[in-house]
Amino acid sequence: MALVKHYLQFRDLTRTEYDHLFARTRWIKEQFKSYKQYWPLTDRTLVMIFEKASTRTRLSFEAGMHQLGGSAIYLNTRDSQLGRGEPVEDAAQVISRMSDVVMIRTFEQEIIERFAANSRVPVINGLTNEYHPCQIMADIFTFIEQRGSIQGKTVAWIGDSNNVCNTWLQAAEILDFNVHVSTPPGYEVEAERAGLYGTDHFEQFSDPMEAAKGADLVTTDVWTSMGFEAENEERMRDFADWQVDADMMRVAKSDAVFMHCLPAHRGEEVSAEVIDGPQSVVWDEAENRLHVQKALMEYLLLGRVNN
Repeated sequence: MALVKHYLQFRDLTRTEYDHLFARTRWIKEQFKSYKQYWPLTDRTLVMIFEKASTRTRLSFEAGMHQLGGSAIYLNTRDSQLGRGEPVEDAAQVISRMSDVVMIRTFEQEIIERFAANSRVPVINGLTNEYHPCQIMADIFTFIEQRGSIQGKTVAWIGDSNNVCNTWLQAAEILDFNVHVSTPPGYEVEAERAGLYGTDHFEQFSDPMEAAKGADLVTTDVWTSMGFEAENEERMRDFADWQVDADMMRVAKSDAVFMHCLPAHRGEEVSAEVIDGPQSVVWDEAENRLHVQKALMEYLLLGRVNN
């Protein structure tokens, strides 16, 4: 059996592969915007397994697979044997014999690693506690659309060092840009959990305003990620000074963009005037999940396609 390529974290692909994927994303998006049919995945089936709730991930993968000519099947672990104790390894053996590609949105990274190790078809990480690679692919493509190459640029991450932050750090090493991270005390980046092997592209700041100074892109996420709801009140207090507001955007570069993976809580991690303001590209960013994931599925199933 040929070696199967999975996408479980950002570092699973090389810079050359990302260059190809971003070029494909641009072309695939142009077809979509021009109402031109492009069906390279006719008769292919995507299985989407959700252990965590989702709006953008389900919609972007399901719509994306249909737009490429294939079909998508939604499975929630509550509605399948996975939620009744069937070993992940057994589920992977069965599901991968009945489909062509699998996307999983779950808790621990270990779950998706175990599934992939027993899968005959490509497995894509739709989000785990540790990483969110499809989101950062969309974010970087959005930056390229708006401002050109991200190489050498500075991204300011303000808030919790969560799965999205971890993935930004991996991306910086591969695509050669810098990430300034500012978290409240006790929420700092854990290098091992982030899968971080170098510090050349990463700097930590105790003051969020210092992290944002001179940044090309300022980004954040909710203060309480899924699975941490019990800590919500404590986090509200701890993160109070880590809101991205107009003052913070003013210390970034004058042409800096603001991103957020959504859903957002206006008045918490970001002020309404920033997320709804002229520097915000969150709606393009959300749409681009659709297009980068189409390019990713095309690549994992068909290899390098050039039109």
